[in-house]
Order: sequence, then structure tokens, then C-alpha cells
Amino acid sequence: MVYRVIGLMSGSSLDGLDIAYVLLEEKRGNWTFEIAAADCVPYPDTWKQRLQHAAGMHVGDFLKLHTEYGQYLGHLTAQFIAGNGLEHAVQLVASHGHTVFHEPHHRTTFQIGDGAALAAAVGLPVISDLRMMDVALGGQGAPIVPIGDKLLFGEYDYLLNIGGIANLTVNNGGNFTAFDVCPANLVLNLLAAREGLDMDEDGILASSGRCMERVLDALDGQGYYSAAPPKSLSNSQAVELVFPKLLESSHSTADQLLTVVRHIVGQVGKAVASFPVLSVGQPRRMLVTGGGAFNKFLIAQLAALLAEQGVEVVVPDAPTVKFKEALVMALIGVLRWRGEVNVLASVTGARQDSIGGAVWMV
Repeated sequence: MVYRVIGLMSGSSLDGLDIAYVLLEEKRGNWTFEIAAADCVPYPDTWKQRLQHAAGMHVGDFLKLHTEYGQYLGHLTAQFIAGNGLEHAVQLVASHGHTVFHEPHHRTTFQIGDGAALAAAVGLPVISDLRMMDVALGGQGAPIVPIGDKLLFGEYDYLLNIGGIANLTVNNGGNFTAFDVCPANLVLNLLAAREGLDMDEDGILASSGRCMERVLDALDGQGYYSAAPPKSLSNSQAVELVFPKLLESSHSTADQLLTVVRHIVGQVGKAVASFPVLSVGQPRRMLVTGGGAFNKFLIAQLAALLAEQGVEVVVPDAPTVKFKEALVMALIGVLRWRGEVNVLASVTGARQDSIGGAVWMV
């Protein structure tokens, strides 16, 4: 059966809303996909500011923002449908929302973007609140993408997403482990903004810097990196891991960018070394997606390090790089619609696999 679904993803880097219209087909337990249309809608500065500071709002203002953002998601989705001639083609919408609070040790996580408001605005069934059941069951609620890694990209040994936070999925003969590795684009973009840039395109500025070795040692020595999975990072935790150490330095932005790149590459290398995958007669492969996959300097540094560990870095076609997370949100929505497991306890540490997501019908 073919499912025609829109997946929505707003990541911690706040570069915009990813919208992907995907065709998902299941035959005898095997899934295939096609990203038929996709777009990243940049956030206006006003929305960036509101999302960035949502966690500190008074409860009444926060709830109103939750509703308004759901309406905004519905408006953008309706525009996408009209712009791509998809009227009467889309069966449902799966929305990740935008994470503003994540404390799984308190069994609490919250992604704003009210599913009911979204469904009312777009006039389609909506599945939202994708992480909450896992957290209620004692899991980290993250990463949730590994169900897509398992069903859609199972030929890879490692799957790395370099978004605001870098996260890694390890596929060891069909047994999946996944966790947040370290801060990534969230920090790189904040540093680039000091120079009036949205991002350090291709890592050009970082490539001109000098590594601050003492700061790098301090970054690498923090307790999060020695903790065993399951583990995850909120946006605020990710920033706190890096910026106190960087701000102790008066070095240039280029030096700080290079130091963060070295930190990301080193932590990914450490994670791979900690979770070796046996591969008989063929090289181990890592699929790299997310905005960081377009950072040529970062990818070159990563590929060089992982080659020493016998791992080949593979950057797929641009739509998959850009929209893999939105694609997987669509898959998670379809699995919820089918009443099938869509979050893996082996990844999150929950007491059981779960079928996550609230369904909103109009």
C-alpha cells in the first residue's frame, strides 16, 4: 500500500520548517520511499525569537504561542499543498513540532505546535506529540529517527545526522543503538552570527582558524561524553556544554569555529570507536545527513578521521540530506496510523517499544 504523507520538522538550529511530501510504500514488511516534493521555509526573525525564548514565557503566553504556532504550521502546510498542486492527494500530516522543553529524567518533554490547531488550519488528519509516550514510559524521547534508519536505510552501519545537535544511529546486524553525540549546527550558527552570517558556508571561516587546544580538551572532558547511552541533549544543554568553555577565550570567531568542528569530529569518532560494527568482506559505511552534511570542511575532517577507523562517509542526494528527518516524521505518522511501533525502546531506554503520537481528525 502507498501512503501519501506530509512530514513537518523544525530542528534546533532554527533555520526553518522542513516540509516534505513523501510516498511511502510497504510490501511484505519492506518499506520504500520517494520524496516527491519538499521545501525548507525560513523562519522570519520574529518567529526565530519567539521559538528561541519560548521556554521562558509565562504559562499563559506559552500556551497561546503553542496554539498560534500550530496555526502557523497549518498555514505553511496549506501553502505548500497549493504551491505543489497536491490538493486531494495528501492523506495525513505528521508534525514533529518545535522542541522547547526536554527533561526526560522528569518524564517531561514538550514540542510546541498544537496538533488540533494545525489540523483545523489545514483540513487534514494530523499526528503530533511524537515523543511523549516514550518519555512517559521512562525513555529519553530521543532520538526517534532510528525507526526510519531501520526501515528505510537499513543497509548502512552508521547513520549520522548533523543538525543543531549531532546524533548517531548504530546498526549492528539489525540491533540499533542511537543517541545524541554533541552540539553541532546550533553552536556553529551562533558563532557565525557574530560575523553577520547565517552560517559558516562550506566551513570556510573555520578552515582559516587555529584550534584552541586547551579549550578543546575542556570541551571533550565533560561528563556527558563519558556517559553511556541512552542519552539526549536539549537545546539549552547543548549550548551550555560549549559556550561557557568558548567564552573563557578571547580568540577569534574563526578559531572558535575550528575548535567546535574539531570537537564534533572527535566526538563522532569516539562514538564510532565505542560502538564497533562487525562487517565481513566489505567496508563499513556511514550515511551523513542534516545541514552539516553541506559543510565541506567539516565533512572532509570527518571523512579523514573515520577512514582511519575503516568507515566510509557517504553523503546522499541533496533531498535526502535536507529532508531525511521530515521524511522519517512522515513514516512515524504512518506507523502511528497503522497502530504499529514507531519508537524503539532499545534506542531511548524506555521500558518497552511504543506507538507514539496524538491523532487529530477534522
